[in-house]
Parts: sequence; structure tokens; C-alpha cells
Amino acid sequence: MSTLLEVSGISVTFDGFRAINNLSFQIGSAEMRAIIGPNGAGKTTFMDIVTGKTRPDEGRVIWGEKSVNLLKMSESQIARAGVGRKFQRPTVFEDQTVLENLIMALKNRRRPFSVLGYRRSAEDVGRVEVLAEEIGLKAELPRKAGELAHGQKQWLEIGMLLAQEPRLLLVDEPAAGMSPMEREQTTAILVEAAKTRAVVVVEHDMEFVRRLNCKVTVLHEGSVLAEGSLDHVTANQEVIDVYLGR
Repeated sequence: MSTLLEVSGISVTFDGFRAINNLSFQIGSAEMRAIIGPNGAGKTTFMDIVTGKTRPDEGRVIWGEKSVNLLKMSESQIARAGVGRKFQRPTVFEDQTVLENLIMALKNRRRPFSVLGYRRSAEDVGRVEVLAEEIGLKAELPRKAGELAHGQKQWLEIGMLLAQEPRLLLVDEPAAGMSPMEREQTTAILVEAAKTRAVVVVEHDMEFVRRLNCKVTVLHEGSVLAEGSLDHVTANQEVIDVYLGR
């Protein structure tokens, strides 16, 4: 599997606190990866750096087959290059229907004038219906997004990101506040998405990470402490000491 994202020697300090400390690891072009670690381990800062929100003091973030340095790009350029990010709280357009939310997110409408003059095509509706099926919201297409349950809003936001056809999807604690059934559906959506792109999930919930059945990277004090299967990393004495033993 080819490498999609390579983080190399990244460090960043905020007010004397080193949030990321010589962090290096790679993500493949179609893989699921879970990132775990105690609070303050650098998980969110890592996502901020990859999406262009935070500039590191040193290091490189290399992207795609052409080995582009993401650190030279703006947040919007990085998003257009194929990096999608889902925050913990869902941000959907509450007054619009599920169908309208997904249509607005489709990749082909990124220019303001094309949005203004937009007429819904049968092809776009077809694409949205396929997406809605994938995220378990086909029956909800006519409903306003504001009426959806918490879990459904999370799925809609994942669907809106998938509509932009990202090559890398960064997802922050997707299972938070979900019922067991919703968590199962969320797992299924993310596992399916990772068949055709890279999906990186930052998560505290070990049971949810186990369901993802993927390689796990453990961060501690801004660098990689351990990497491997969940069983492998949770048997690591250092991981037990800094994270699991708390």
C-alpha cells in the first residue's frame, strides 16, 4: 500500500509547552488508523497541523504521490487537495433537509457562482441517494437536519465530508454520546469508507477502537509511544503506565 500522508519530525510549542515533540509516522492510501493517548498527548494538535490550522515550528507533512508539502498550503488548499476533517460536535445546516445538506457538500460545487446558479441535476440526486444509503439516512432525506437524533447528525456530517470525496478523513471522537446501536452503525460507516481512502479516528473509547479492528498509534507527550494492533499496544508496559493505568 502506498503512503498517502507522512508526518516527519514535527514539533510545535505553545507558550513554552511542547504539544508535539518530533512526531513522525505514516498513513497508507486506503487504511483505517486509530490514534489514542491521554489528554494533552497531542492528538488534536496533530489534526490541526495536518489541516493547516496550526503551523509547526519544524518538520514536514508530505502528502500524496507527488510528495507535496502540506505546510506550504492554506487550510482551504489542503481541503481541496483531499483532506476532510470531522470535529466532535456535528456542524450541519439545521434548517435544510438531509438531501439539501448532502447536495451542498458535493464536490463539484466549490465555486461561489456555480452555487448561486445551481439547478439540481438527476446525477447529483443519484449521488446523494447512494451516499445517504451508505450513512444509513436514505429514509431521512426529506427531513430537516435539525430534527435528526445526535447519532444521525454525526452520520450526516460524515456523509457531507464523503460527498467532497476526500482521500483522507480525520474524525474526532465519533462515538461520543452515542447509543450502542448508533456506535455500531458509525463503525460500519467508517470501516466502509476506509476501503477506498484513509480514515484516521482519534478516540478515547477503547471498546470503539477495538470494533474498528485496525492499526493503533499511541501518542504520549507529543510523540509516538507505541504502534500496532490494539492488543499489541495495550500489552505494552509503557502504554499501561501512561494511559491505561490512569
